[in-house]
Amino acid sequence: MPKACDLKKGQVVDISGEPYLVKHIDVRTPSARGAVTLYKVRFSSIKTRQKYENSYKGNDMLDDVDLQRKPVQYLYPDGDLHVFMDTVEYGQYMIAQDSIDDELVWLTDGMEDIVGMFIDGNLVAVEIPASLVFEITQTAPGIKGASATARTKPAALSNGVEIQVPEYLENGEMVKVNTETRKYISRA
Repeated sequence: MPKACDLKKGQVVDISGEPYLVKHIDVRTPSARGAVTLYKVRFSSIKTRQKYENSYKGNDMLDDVDLQRKPVQYLYPDGDLHVFMDTVEYGQYMIAQDSIDDELVWLTDGMEDIVGMFIDGNLVAVEIPASLVFEITQTAPGIKGASATARTKPAALSNGVEIQVPEYLENGEMVKVNTETRKYISRA
């Protein structure tokens, strides 16, 4: 039974008998003495895909869901479904596109290092790595000597996501990107 202060994005909890996936956590720390830190949590129902928001105090307890995590590999899209393969037992599982909308831009055919979350043998959600490597496909030309400043420029990645990168980077370079914040981390 996790406390609200211990919740993490991607965790699954039980709310009124239904499994909900934690999508976003906003921590609000009041400045007044004696005030309690509030955690505003945005959930998504695993079964109905409905959004649900609630605020919790740090010590509020939530119920865990009996969930199995397995390493999976992304294979290919199949209409509105996406096919994943269990890398241990080689079973194939399908999941609806609206279940993985946030992760979809990061998925590439054959991608590994993904964690599949299973309830009663059904794939209900996927967890992608916190950072991934992509190629810069389009950006303004690099500026020599720009490494001394912290100025950035927009760059399109090979998966279509646009991020801000340092001015000295050029087309064709590989960069590491934080998948949660969509921010540049470093060269790869």
